Amino acid sequence: MSRRVYSFLVALLIPAALLRLLWRSRRAPAYRERWRERLARETKPPAGADVWVHAVSVGEVQAALPLLRHLLRRGQRVLVTTTTPTGAARLRELLGEAVEHRYTPFDLPGIMRRFLAHVRPRLVLVMETEIWPNMLAACAERNLPCMLVNARLSGRSARGYERVAGFSAETLRRFACIAAQSPADAERFAALGVDPARLRVTGSIKFDVQPPASLTDRAEVLRRTWGNDRPVWVAASTRDGEEEQVLAAHAALRAQLPAALLVLVPRHPERFERVAALVRRAGFALARHSLGEPCSADTAVYLGDSMGELPVFFAAADVAFVGGSLVPTGGHNLLEPAAAGLPVVSGPHTFNFAEIAGLLHERGALVQVPDAAALAGVLLGWLTDAAERARVGEQGRGVIDANRGALGRITDLVDACLAGDCPPAAI
Repeated sequence: MSRRVYSFLVALLIPAALLRLLWRSRRAPAYRERWRERLARETKPPAGADVWVHAVSVGEVQAALPLLRHLLRRGQRVLVTTTTPTGAARLRELLGEAVEHRYTPFDLPGIMRRFLAHVRPRLVLVMETEIWPNMLAACAERNLPCMLVNARLSGRSARGYERVAGFSAETLRRFACIAAQSPADAERFAALGVDPARLRVTGSIKFDVQPPASLTDRAEVLRRTWGNDRPVWVAASTRDGEEEQVLAAHAALRAQLPAALLVLVPRHPERFERVAALVRRAGFALARHSLGEPCSADTAVYLGDSMGELPVFFAAADVAFVGGSLVPTGGHNLLEPAAAGLPVVSGPHTFNFAEIAGLLHERGALVQVPDAAALAGVLLGWLTDAAERARVGEQGRGVIDANRGALGRITDLVDACLAGDCPPAAI
């Protein structure tokens, strides 16, 4: 594949992408708002910025937060792009008006050139796995350095890039620097043609995320509303086809522990209504967080149908299941519940976080299960043994503490690039 073929395919898909935004806006109206930004044709273009940070959605925004705060402390003007309204809302909640936000423009040469002409950044930071060929080419035309930060590349993704090896190598060489989460990630990038001189292994910035000082107090208040004496587990970031398995595990658990409460937090807000209906059809008494519904002793499922409150749910619970893992989507952030001192259970599909899952599993802080029955068994063991819960939770905290430091290594690279010590991008 060549970039010309890629651009032709993107151009063909843009009408479908706009229709998809309209379709998703039936449940989440924010998807139909500010759509002109995705074409870099908004009425009020973005102001100039020193650094453009692309952070995709909620998880990447959360991971980028300490880096964004570092840039702001250095007096840099920062523009953040996301592809989702939930990412935009989380950014605004965390940093208010301190940074400017735009939706990521579609990856066509003309659109990207127009966007860069408005923003005129000195440095582009791309979080984790977002690799857009025309964006990188447009930056190279302006001799604008781009860094891939907190970069991860699963074996599955690497095999996909290998199918278009020449195009992948051409695209990846345009990064001035790739700050990889692990040696395995760096090796996969190198195998795709990235110059080893441009690769750095920094660790994951997610190990360095610090909870706000108010988190403990908020969690204590929330736990009182759930019931201090009842066993509580969180099923976080669940995906389509996964809630049914989670609810089956909860039914089996409540057969042994009738007071057990499930705090169910679906991954995407547009699915909240469907998941609420699913819970009711399964016969569970439901309380919804967004509606302020009381969580009585009869409540079996508490729906965490709000944005940005997952850390509080973790801090208030006893055990965490991390979703996207009983279905083959690759899993989600395992470090957040581990940082809260919770024992963590997941399904088998954690290829997006393979290194982190391996670290936690090796230290006994993570158990992976194949199905709902096994999930119920692990939950029952932990929820009936407080000493074991505490031991496993401390193992997770130990993994976090042992792997801090990525933020400092990444900010050193970013500061050097801003000072002009960045390899030129390949055109």
